[in-house]
Amino acid sequence: MKLPLPPTQAGANHSVRGVNYSTSPLLASKTPPWRSRFLVLLVGAAFSLLVGRALYVQVLQAEFFQKQGEARYASTLHLPANRGRIMDRHGQILAISVNAPTLTVNPRQFKATADQKRELATLLRLNPRELDGKLNEDSAYAVLRRQLDDGVAQQIKAMKMKGLVFEPGYLRRYPESEAAAHVVGFTDIEDKGQEGIEYAFQRQLQGNAGSRGVVKDRLGRIVEDLGDAVDPRDGRDVELTIDSKVQALAYQRIRDAVIEHKAKAGSVVVLDAQSGEILALANYPSYVPGERKNLSGNQLRNRAITDVFEPGSTVKPFVVGRALEDGLVRPETVLDTHPFKVGPLTVNDGEHGHPALSVSQIIQKSSNVGTVRISQRMDARTMGELYQSLGFGQKPQIGFPGTATGRLRPWKSWLPVEKATMAYGYGLSASLLQIARAYTAIARDGEMAPITLIKGGEPLPAARVFKPETARTLREMMRGTVSKDGTAPLAQPVGYSAGGKTGTAAKQEGRGYNNNKHRAWFSGFAPIDNPRVVVAVMVDEPTGVYYGGLVAAPVFKVVVEQALRSLGEQPDLDVKPQLVAQVSDGAPARR
Repeated sequence: MKLPLPPTQAGANHSVRGVNYSTSPLLASKTPPWRSRFLVLLVGAAFSLLVGRALYVQVLQAEFFQKQGEARYASTLHLPANRGRIMDRHGQILAISVNAPTLTVNPRQFKATADQKRELATLLRLNPRELDGKLNEDSAYAVLRRQLDDGVAQQIKAMKMKGLVFEPGYLRRYPESEAAAHVVGFTDIEDKGQEGIEYAFQRQLQGNAGSRGVVKDRLGRIVEDLGDAVDPRDGRDVELTIDSKVQALAYQRIRDAVIEHKAKAGSVVVLDAQSGEILALANYPSYVPGERKNLSGNQLRNRAITDVFEPGSTVKPFVVGRALEDGLVRPETVLDTHPFKVGPLTVNDGEHGHPALSVSQIIQKSSNVGTVRISQRMDARTMGELYQSLGFGQKPQIGFPGTATGRLRPWKSWLPVEKATMAYGYGLSASLLQIARAYTAIARDGEMAPITLIKGGEPLPAARVFKPETARTLREMMRGTVSKDGTAPLAQPVGYSAGGKTGTAAKQEGRGYNNNKHRAWFSGFAPIDNPRVVVAVMVDEPTGVYYGGLVAAPVFKVVVEQALRSLGEQPDLDVKPQLVAQVSDGAPARR
């Protein structure tokens, strides 16, 4: 007889044997309809979301995502254009671009021995710690050195270190260095002009950069080109009227004069007397265009065209020329040159004055009194229009940055004392370039030349200032300035006739003048009969001797001699052996 099992045991045996699903109360109950519909709805919503996202990516924002995708594997390499050359009138190079690649590195790929890293740091002029900082960057690209010298680049390539990449680039070279720095200027690290011709003709010189599309792998290596490359278009050359030989000579001579006289600065302008072409614009102090560290405005300034000053006695020939032209005087006319007063001003010639001088002697001796006497024979309008016709108060149109306008007050506002001082160059201001240009009116038979710095450019029309006979008379009178009885015998070139005018003026400070600071200059031309060059010289704040005839005139002499020889001009005077004597302290004042 079998005993009945306990209920718990019986349930356990039943679960083991199996369950009758058809009779299970849990499974037999019906699923609510909303549950199945909810599941279908969820699946449909998810599908719709995927379709919407695909539509957004593939259609609505396809261009954006295409670019984002390409950015992960494609890039555009910049192909720099070769900057145009700057040349002098004979094709001599003043500025040129040479190969100077940019050295970059992929720090993730870089491999080198300790010795190679030390040598690399030395070649790049980096300290080891600085180099390690660049090599340990968490990126696939780092710049080690821009505008690397091509010779150094070849040395680094020979080391065959992995991870280094040389990108094409150029470096600007300036063969004439300091001598032509103020004319040519320089470029920055991005090869954009910052000063001089480099800045003024930036658009013409820079050219157009090219590009090349490439595919890179995850390590930054180029594995494929994309499409056609766009070749760079090199910049156009700029040819100047500058003569590099004359420029170098002018710079050397003004540098020596500034150093010799312990002056603050100096400038020289050399013009072709007939065409008005600028043959030289030299200044000292100067700078090396390729070395831009620690440059100051004092070095960068092209003083010959940016600095203005009262021209002093250099304007006297123009006043005399107008009086000759209008028949107010003749070269042999004798005038009283005793000191006299104009309003509150006492006009005098200092301790070296004369009781009477002819008009020719007034130029030769640089008499303030005689010049004012002559100016009193003409009205303010005549004198004001004379200065205007010479270009004073007007910016020279040479296309050079920073060209100064100078100052010339309207003649209607002149007081008698102002008219008197303007006769000998006080009360107006001009640059050395403006003075040189004004002297072409005397050098080319009364027509003032339109000056230019760019070779082959269209010149402006010449301006008639004097009649041809007046200009020739002035040249003969100004020959006396460089004679032994004139104010500048040291300006007489060997083998060439010359004429000119000295200038010495105290510098204006505030409302007065500092009698301890002067500018000395000389402006003239050679040869006399048919001048080929006009040369203007200015020395700022010479110490000790400061007269134009002693400081600036010797510079004029040497520059004229060398410039005329360089231009192939034959001597028009017999060359005789000469003894050069030291000028004593008691020599006549050089005004």
